[in-house]
Amino acid sequence: MKRVDERDIMFARMGLQPGGVEYLDYYKRHPKREAIDGELRDMPHLCAQNTPTYDPMLVPAVEANFELLAHLRQFCNGEVNAIKTQVDTQEISSLIKNMTAHYGAVDVGIARTDEEFYYSHRGRHTQNYGDAVDTSSKYAIVFAVEMSVDAVNTAPAMSACLETSKAYVDAAVIGLQIAQFIRGLGYDARCHMDGNYLMPAIPIAVEAGLGERGRNSLLISRANGCFVRLGIVTTELALQTDAKANLNIERFCRLCALCVKTCPARTISESGDSATWRIEQEKCYKTWRSLGTDCGICISACPIGQEIDAENIKDMTEEQIIAFVDGYKAKFGSRKRNRNKGFV
Repeated sequence: MKRVDERDIMFARMGLQPGGVEYLDYYKRHPKREAIDGELRDMPHLCAQNTPTYDPMLVPAVEANFELLAHLRQFCNGEVNAIKTQVDTQEISSLIKNMTAHYGAVDVGIARTDEEFYYSHRGRHTQNYGDAVDTSSKYAIVFAVEMSVDAVNTAPAMSACLETSKAYVDAAVIGLQIAQFIRGLGYDARCHMDGNYLMPAIPIAVEAGLGERGRNSLLISRANGCFVRLGIVTTELALQTDAKANLNIERFCRLCALCVKTCPARTISESGDSATWRIEQEKCYKTWRSLGTDCGICISACPIGQEIDAENIKDMTEEQIIAFVDGYKAKFGSRKRNRNKGFV
């Protein structure tokens, strides 16, 4: 697996200040991206008043969540207790999983973190732009927090964006609790949260057994389908790892393709070859800026997690999958829609 450079993701690129050192460095290395990135920067920001989804009551709530996340990032790392508690690998792994679930995660798994799972270089923040990523922690606790199906099915309304930001806060708080606990045992641990991940979340979630990647390039989790956000804690503490899930999501996605039909950016592949399933992040993000929210339509379009559980898919025949999808479309059209903006 080729390592991803965080400087190449849209959120990092959109944070570059024209004329700044980081800006000049990035577009010297990637001159073909400067024009499209400039076009995107000139568009209204997410939650902006001149976007079609602007809500004067909900936008401050969304912004409050992201402001809180920004304040919490300073706690991702912390001082490690000088006294190391000797632990049994199986026992501590079970305890950490149980604690993570108790704190609010709907699923949790543990994976070995080889170097390939980490970003190669950092890119989201000026203070560490271009720094090589530390890959010394060899274990990852990966967990999922639930997003409300009713809220996400208001997408692309601001209420869906509020649910996304809430879930990121939930994941951050759980991750901070677990990382601090491990450091208290005398082992280094780091919480990875919105705006401060050192690795892409989906590959390590797949490795930890939480689910499989879908056609829309999101994690289809065994717990709640696409209706989750992910948190990660990496650590030097040796843990017992989990096996990958076996859900046969690729076959279901190949036959379903509802996300392809509903994507307003038309950036989800129609191909039957899962090896070609990629999202054109520039097109996807342009839709976000046009709408003023993080869209969420491809999540809402997915029936897994709302009309069928991921665990029930692996034993279905192709004929059964086709019949299920036809029945779903007959009942809901291209996707479920919740027009009740007052769910909060």
